Amino acid sequence: MGKHLVLVGAGHAHLTTITAIPAFIDRGHRVTVIGPARYHYYSGMAPGMMAGTYRPQEIRFNVQRMCTERGARFVEDRVERIDPDSRQLVLGSGQRLSYDVVSFNVGSVIPAVGPAGPGVFSVKPIENILVGRNAVLRALEARPVNGEINLAVIGGGPAGVEMAGGLWRLSRENGGGAAVTLIAGSRLLNDFPEKVRRLATRSLAKRGIRTLEGVHALSIDGQEVHLDDGSSIRADISFLAAGIKPSLLFAASGLPTAADGGLLVNDHLQSVHNPGIFGGGDCVTLEGHPLARVGVYAVRQNPILLANIAATLEGKSLASFSPGSPDFLQILNMGDGTGLFRKGQWIWQGRLVFRLKDFIDRRFMKKFQLSEELEEEV
Repeated sequence: MGKHLVLVGAGHAHLTTITAIPAFIDRGHRVTVIGPARYHYYSGMAPGMMAGTYRPQEIRFNVQRMCTERGARFVEDRVERIDPDSRQLVLGSGQRLSYDVVSFNVGSVIPAVGPAGPGVFSVKPIENILVGRNAVLRALEARPVNGEINLAVIGGGPAGVEMAGGLWRLSRENGGGAAVTLIAGSRLLNDFPEKVRRLATRSLAKRGIRTLEGVHALSIDGQEVHLDDGSSIRADISFLAAGIKPSLLFAASGLPTAADGGLLVNDHLQSVHNPGIFGGGDCVTLEGHPLARVGVYAVRQNPILLANIAATLEGKSLASFSPGSPDFLQILNMGDGTGLFRKGQWIWQGRLVFRLKDFIDRRFMKKFQLSEELEEEV
């Protein structure tokens, strides 16, 4: 008799499993995919969407169609609680959904900085960036002649650097009139080699993007961002791009988690105490080997999650996940047509680097954009 597989979230780590839905159904299993929206946006191209380099259709997957076209049921909802004893999921709608095997790829969240007003946008989920982009365009259009709007990006990691560059490009392509400030925390790109930091700092500075180091944002009050040194800066619109954390779902459900709340999984990407529960991407922590929460690991987890979900449904042995080299390729989209490349000790910047990133990203999208996404309206 077939079993019920439930996939919660349709991010990077679940894409291969979603494309394999027909194989599960051919074996007599049922598949349900639960997601908060019918689209999933690819984070690697989101700053390019902010800048106007990419249309929204170019950076998203229509996961609802991907699932239903392959014979799965798609439920637009959120999981509020997991009951591992009864093998049930409690959804935001109040519905309870039973499973035999469940896998989570629900990503991460960015903590709020004080009360979130109408001009404050978190860069996760990614669709917030599209909403924020439209808000910036409206503000640019409404500003007085020769006036200026103030934009703030909170977070000095890769996401913050790329967002600052994207906002600069968006302003430049729409008549100018925006001052961009990047609040970088202790140091810009603190976990990167000094050469990367120097190149990024120079790139931002030459375009007039102000970078504040050694300060953190404490709160946002109206159009003021208050900093921990007692000062404040004006920001008509702010973007939060710092301090990603896993969903609180797992700790709230009593499942074993790491200190940061990530679902604790073994090298099979399986909950350490609940063999019917799997997970990948930002929402999990690999027991004994905590990994940086970057998309490359979610992509590497794809084939292992697929293999082990199938093996569990069929009662077969499981494969082990190897994170691979920590010296993975990273390319930052600087927003001015250049990219900043880092792989191990190899570091360089230029337009060819951005072209390489664009080629890699478009190839990834082509692999999984299987439902005529490029022909859709925004």
